[in-house]
Amino acid sequence: MSDDPRAIESLETDLLLEGVFQRFGLDYRGYRRETVRRKLQVLMRQEGVQTISGLQEKMMHDAPACQRLLLALGSRPAGLLADADRMFALRRALVPWLRSCASPRVWVAECASAEDVAGLAILLEEEGLHGKTQIFATTACEAVLDDMRACRFPAERLEEYAGNHLRSGGKGALSQYVAVRGGEAVFAEGLCSNVVWAQYSLATDASFNEFQLITCHGALTEFGAPLRNRALQLFHESMPMFGLLSVELAQEADLASFRCWYRPMNEGKDLYRRVA
Repeated sequence: MSDDPRAIESLETDLLLEGVFQRFGLDYRGYRRETVRRKLQVLMRQEGVQTISGLQEKMMHDAPACQRLLLALGSRPAGLLADADRMFALRRALVPWLRSCASPRVWVAECASAEDVAGLAILLEEEGLHGKTQIFATTACEAVLDDMRACRFPAERLEEYAGNHLRSGGKGALSQYVAVRGGEAVFAEGLCSNVVWAQYSLATDASFNEFQLITCHGALTEFGAPLRNRALQLFHESMPMFGLLSVELAQEADLASFRCWYRPMNEGKDLYRRVA
């Protein structure tokens, strides 16, 4: 029997993630342990508990604490068009492609915030593609999904987001897509009218449609190698020839087995086109 604190913490983490899976069907067991550990350490301080076992005790018997745990595991930092260079490259490749498609579909996989979806919706609106394109925004966690559906963000970030919008190739003022109400900024109602919000797990679910663009940023770098490979295989199964894949990978080797099927569209911008 080991008394090593790290070994005990690792066992506690395994038990907590197994409990989350058994109770809620949310599978975080394939995530990188360092990522999970970092999120749990922050939550432990917020909840005033000393151990992961203490966190699990609260999860099992305190409904609000349980919701906070699920949000902590499923959330990532939010930012509208945070990588403006990537969005600029995506705009250049995506617009001609979607214009050639009759009824294009876009999948924002393991979405973490309304900003992830709104950035794409604004791009489509500015390029005259919003009306014919359907966006599917999915995440494994229902609590995160409910938060995204509200389509809001802190009003103090509006100036930052407006700058991101211009750097990403935006054609108008961001303010025309946002209304400020008190301390919150809310995306215009029609902006997300073409969005299907759905609970979906990259760890357990199968391909559910075909998409001209699949984008997944932030989540793949949190996954362990087996789960990353599963997600990439799902994306491949869900994409037609010449479809675009916009993914942020922990390392280029993650795409090694897919290299014969994809061509980089813009070096360093994590954008690939399926060619086989």
